[in-house]
Amino acid sequence: MSLSRITTHVLDTSRGRPAPGVAARLEFLKPDGWHEIASGVTDEDGRISDLGPAELPAGAYRLDFDPGAYYRRTGTDPFFSSVRLGFTLADPAQHYHVPVLLGPFALSTYRGS
Repeated sequence: MSLSRITTHVLDTSRGRPAPGVAARLEFLKPDGWHEIASGVTDEDGRISDLGPAELPAGAYRLDFDPGAYYRRTGTDPFFSSVRLGFTLADPAQHYHVPVLLGPFALSTYRGS
């Protein structure tokens, strides 16, 4: 199996460890609108390494995360109930890693490696 071109890693900064069980959906923008191409749930290490096919076209993508459900399971009432990150896949040959540092009241992201 080939590694997905797009992967993610969610870390719970309020607990200082990975965030398992966070649902994520990957969408691609086509001329007629957004289309889901993959979905997954973070593993015990907070990662989704098989998010989408190994080959993807260049273009606009977005990742939708559901931290609200994750935090409710931990007994926390979060401010951010959903997170949508839009990005451009410019070179289909590259790997795009999109980490998320998540807290119930703050979040941060960057292009990882």
